[in-house]
Amino acid sequence: MAARNQKASHNFDVIIVGAGSIGTPSALFLAKGGLKVLVIDQLPSVGQASNKHAIGGIRATHSDPAKIYLCSRSLEHFSRWQEVYGDDIEWYKGGYSFVAYRNQEVSTLKDLLTIQHDYGLNIDWYDQKELLEIIPDLNSKGLMGGTYSPDDGSASPLRSAYAFFRQAKELGAEFHFNEKVMSVHIKSGKIVGIETTKGKYSCNLLINAAGAWARELSALAGVEIPVRPDAHEAGITEPVQKLFDPMIVDIRPGNGSSNFYFYQPPTGQIIFCVTPSPQIWGILNLATSKFLPMAAKRLIDIMPKLKNIRVRRTWRGTYPMTPDGSPIVGKVNELEGYLLAVGMCGQGFMLGPGIGELLTNMILDRLNKQEIVALDSLGLDREFARVEQLK
Repeated sequence: MAARNQKASHNFDVIIVGAGSIGTPSALFLAKGGLKVLVIDQLPSVGQASNKHAIGGIRATHSDPAKIYLCSRSLEHFSRWQEVYGDDIEWYKGGYSFVAYRNQEVSTLKDLLTIQHDYGLNIDWYDQKELLEIIPDLNSKGLMGGTYSPDDGSASPLRSAYAFFRQAKELGAEFHFNEKVMSVHIKSGKIVGIETTKGKYSCNLLINAAGAWARELSALAGVEIPVRPDAHEAGITEPVQKLFDPMIVDIRPGNGSSNFYFYQPPTGQIIFCVTPSPQIWGILNLATSKFLPMAAKRLIDIMPKLKNIRVRRTWRGTYPMTPDGSPIVGKVNELEGYLLAVGMCGQGFMLGPGIGELLTNMILDRLNKQEIVALDSLGLDREFARVEQLK
């Protein structure tokens, strides 16, 4: 009897590689759909790679229709999580504001409103006076206005990852940590299983949700994917009284950075991040001495009132990037049973529930029209020619 149980435990409908922002909510939706799911991760526990380094923003205000749809679905799940499951994931509907101090940003943000409104987003342009009524402490000098989307928000990446993990386990999903995939088994053009540092497992479907290691994993299956990790740094201050609600995003390029964003969660700290320019390729997790002076200058330029707040710590994480700034999701036509959920470009946390739901509906053959369009847009075989303007 014991031998039969052991053998059965090595056979799964779906194996997911990666217990992070994508793999963990995907396990939840797949298990809820009645599938037998195994999640493999080489790290010690859930959410220990890019998820742990995320700052927590969740928005549907993108320029790509697929990302607008998927993040709108994610917002639905994040905003109702405590009501449905009871976990406090620190969801806060503070909104997002993209500010404009140059004509270039005014034009970009106003042009994007058309597609954002077409997809039903609650977002509008506000001139300087109107925006200062929403965020009074913005630097008014040179401010031309900005967009504001009140339905966007934030949550704790660590609390959310654990909440997805706990619910997925309760529904029967298995999680194996400290275990690395060493080979992918293929028979007659179809994935039939994997071998790890601890055992062999058979499956009907293999989902690559390995984040910064996605390309390495895909190579084991003989499939090349255009995903490269680059390094980003972030910082957090001491907690202070509530000063503003939205995530504030400045898409102007600066010295050493291509954009800058920051927000204040319910716990009171100011969390801030830059996108480096030029990009810093590789899995690099050591903070640098260059980041804080650069980020502090941008922070104070946008909100001078923050100049005396003390910074508690800085850290560095990885963004698995694609050539066009959008993820790669869906089936690999050349290899049956192989699914991709990779290249989140630093937005895996906000995309996670939407992508988990999408993969589940695809596997169970219950896709809606918007999901079909999204999969077509995000497939591996696309040209990667259209670049996401609000990365």
